Amino acid sequence: MVIDKKLIERLFDEAQGAERRRMNYDLRSSADDGSQRMLNALLPGTVVPIHRHPKSNENVILLVGKLDEVIYDSEGNETERIHLDLSEGHFGCVVPVGVWHTVDVIEPSVIFEVKDGAFGKDGSETLMR
Repeated sequence: MVIDKKLIERLFDEAQGAERRRMNYDLRSSADDGSQRMLNALLPGTVVPIHRHPKSNENVILLVGKLDEVIYDSEGNETERIHLDLSEGHFGCVVPVGVWHTVDVIEPSVIFEVKDGAFGKDGSETLMR
């Protein structure tokens, strides 16, 4: 498989048609692969609930676009913004285990995300405000 402009454009088209304004593309080798490796196309206006991964870091590499990874304390107060912008040399970040976070999409973006543990079985939690 090749990650190219054609794939990115397809993901943006699918995200545009999706109610959540985002679209994932699974990069695992098989359904039995216990990790999470995906492309995530995100459009401005998408809402990713504040969440955390108590068993894994979340590794985020920006391929296209601009966004902020937003970090919160346990009460839901914003504590940090990590601005990702290829033109500024800010290519990605690692969200540590257990840290509450979300994204604020500034322009259509595609990130490569990696986490340990199978989706839905990794203990991820959403912060209820």
